[in-house]
Amino acid sequence: MRAFFDRLETRDPAEREAQQFARLPAFLRQAFAVAPGLRRWLDGVDPDAVTDREALARLPVLRKAELMEMQAGEPPFGGFADPSALRGNRIHLSPGPIWEPGGLGDDPSEGARAFFAAGARPGDIVHNAFAYHMTPGGFMLDSGARALGCTVFAAGTGNTEMQVEAASVLRPAVYCGTPDFLKIMLDRAAEMGKDLSSFRRGLVSAGALYPSLRAEYASRDVKVLQCYATAECGVIAYETASRNGGPNPGMVLNEHVIVEIVRPGTGEPVPDGEVGEVVVTTFNAAYPLVRLGTGDLSAILAGASPCGRTNRRINGWMGRADQRTKVKGMFVDPRQVAEVARHHPAIARARLVVTRDSDMDAMALLVEAAAGASLDEMAVEATLREITKLAGKVVRAGPGTLPNDGKVIADERDYSK
Repeated sequence: MRAFFDRLETRDPAEREAQQFARLPAFLRQAFAVAPGLRRWLDGVDPDAVTDREALARLPVLRKAELMEMQAGEPPFGGFADPSALRGNRIHLSPGPIWEPGGLGDDPSEGARAFFAAGARPGDIVHNAFAYHMTPGGFMLDSGARALGCTVFAAGTGNTEMQVEAASVLRPAVYCGTPDFLKIMLDRAAEMGKDLSSFRRGLVSAGALYPSLRAEYASRDVKVLQCYATAECGVIAYETASRNGGPNPGMVLNEHVIVEIVRPGTGEPVPDGEVGEVVVTTFNAAYPLVRLGTGDLSAILAGASPCGRTNRRINGWMGRADQRTKVKGMFVDPRQVAEVARHHPAIARARLVVTRDSDMDAMALLVEAAAGASLDEMAVEATLREITKLAGKVVRAGPGTLPNDGKVIADERDYSK
């Protein structure tokens, strides 16, 4: 039995990097030709110059609020989709609202690799309990399983007893859906006297797979792994199995995306290991998205996965990056904190903490000074006031003492009092 989905998963990392960035300029040229919204967004960018991560990092990050605004002005896709790709295809609508066109090919969301890593194999029956209504989740994983050679039962959401009845007849080997619904099915099956022991593998997403829940599934002889996916980008990363069937650390990045981790509110990549916002560039010809900010937090893990796949790994989903916070009736944005730091090169890291002081909002900017740098706290306070239009203290923090949790703004007000 083969250990990997294909040879792409075990490429030399330098070879992968070179091949992805060799492909990117031609992809951008074609995308500019068919997607006027993307061309306008990247006005002035020379596709032939985007040949490495440094050049990519100079492009603006497209965040979902901006994409929604452009879609509202030019419905449904804001000029970011190839009109020819819509013929014979699907249109989806995700919360936001954000419109997404269906992708091209047998596995447009690149889900087959995640199923293979989770232990699914050609011929397996997959019980897909993701929604097929309006949002693309059900179709994304459905196409991935079928591209692998699995047979899919399109269960969708809800109707628990009917799903249990169906699974007891079809005897699926693989569950696909949210992390908690499998437990609901197994518990209901026990109440109904139905046998769902055919489930041996699971691929879950769109929610937290808590260690206690994973352990409970393992106690029922179901090995469950998770993938990280978004409606716009497809499957971005996925867990792989260790020798005992449990998860290896982190999630391996998919082969057809370029992932960056940037400081929230900015487009600036952070060092490996530091928590930041996940930014994704896809090679989806139907819906070309360049440096899309997912709004999710994660971090790059050092080294390669023990499974033998050589792509970079992220530390899974670590929260949300949108930390825009109202202080004294005015919003403070992570971009403003980053701007303060840019004005003062002596600042290595900064974190704005919002508290309550005698029933009044108060904020303090905690800063770590760069090694050997001289930091003028009074000057930083003046810049903070100028940029945010709010007064705040600047407090020097010791080197390496600010938490590595991706937070640029920490709201520590106690709303229960």
